[in-house]
Amino acid sequence: MPIRRSRPVAVPLLAAALLLTACGPGDDGGGGSRADGKPEGRITFQTWNLRANFKDYFDGVVRDFEEKYPDVKVKWVDQPAEHYAEKLSADAGGGTLPDVVNVSPDLSYPLARAGLLMNLDKEKAAARFKGEYTPEAWQGNVLPGLSGAYSFPWYLNTGPLFYNKALFRKAGLDPEKPPRTYDELFAAAHRLATAPGGRAATLASAPTIEDFGRYGVRLMNDDATKFTYNEPKGVELLDRYKELYDRGGLDPQALTNTPEKAGQKFLEQKVAMNPGGAHDLETFKKNAPGLYRGLGITDAPNNTGKPNMYVMGLAVSEKSRHKAAAVAFAHFVTGRQNQEAFAHKVAVFPSTRGSLQDPYWTRDDGTDAGRVRVASARMLQGAVNYTPVVMSDEMKTVLRNEVAKALQGKKSPRRALDDAAAQSNALLERG
Repeated sequence: MPIRRSRPVAVPLLAAALLLTACGPGDDGGGGSRADGKPEGRITFQTWNLRANFKDYFDGVVRDFEEKYPDVKVKWVDQPAEHYAEKLSADAGGGTLPDVVNVSPDLSYPLARAGLLMNLDKEKAAARFKGEYTPEAWQGNVLPGLSGAYSFPWYLNTGPLFYNKALFRKAGLDPEKPPRTYDELFAAAHRLATAPGGRAATLASAPTIEDFGRYGVRLMNDDATKFTYNEPKGVELLDRYKELYDRGGLDPQALTNTPEKAGQKFLEQKVAMNPGGAHDLETFKKNAPGLYRGLGITDAPNNTGKPNMYVMGLAVSEKSRHKAAAVAFAHFVTGRQNQEAFAHKVAVFPSTRGSLQDPYWTRDDGTDAGRVRVASARMLQGAVNYTPVVMSDEMKTVLRNEVAKALQGKKSPRRALDDAAAQSNALLERG
């Protein structure tokens, strides 16, 4: 389970899934049982790297469910984070996909396309629970071109943007008014890069697909068969980043910085803004107390009014022999009580309607964790997952490499994005 971010699309998973005669555990190749019947039978529930830290919690959830539904027995299995997509591919190819499986939208997409996951919007036994989740969370599990959600929303995550108030003040910027839009970001970056009292870069990383999304660029066509981030608005964004890079508004190593290196640059006060989490605040307090005392927390700038979020869900196998039990269990795990209990144990956020209005997520308790938790929870209202579910690691690398060529002046921004989109579209066609 990636607490922070979802995993990339696994193209082999799609290839394997589409070759299936595909059936669920113990199934005979048919379409599975009825979802509107009585919950009964033995089902398998698979999580993603959760047993080591949360065994007691999930043992309790399974025990509570079996007490409520005595005719159902749940076998909980947990897979390590490494090679999780490959394990799903093997399960799909072997007809042993669990009845209830922990997936992110990019991992559910190829399985859903192959007809292996239940469409929750079309199955009445599941669709009746839709109103229990936030609209943003349910929509986050709707897959392009497939007309429905294929996972019960589970936990969400997002992260604030830290900024250095002292650097803002030196540049003549109001430290209590961080940039909210990209126009404001680029204006602030120009001031920071040219301030006579001490020049500083604003960011330590080059733009990613999420930046294009937050800028308001249309990333793909409606059925997710073609990348469109090379549209004029995308070129405009990269033009502005090129100007920022030339003026010193980006760190000199922005093209190669890892998230860890970018965080170190912020810690050393060489850049003015950087994303982070509660654990970073502890590091700042210990290693950079001056930064810690003058630290601002804000949302990442965007032009859409919709912050970015990461989504995790529980999918039900379309081939399950015990669909009613599988639906009941997926709903039970993702119900408000269990979601809130889980989110008190780890830095994630519940996707159930009304949960984020609880004081735990609205009132700063004075701790570093509370400070970030409240700031992050506020961002989730109206948030979306900007990264396309079909965008693999290879496609992200293609975009990153072409963006680097544009910033270095080796290609025009238009040519770089045209080439990136063409290469990624070719990868889509092969997949």
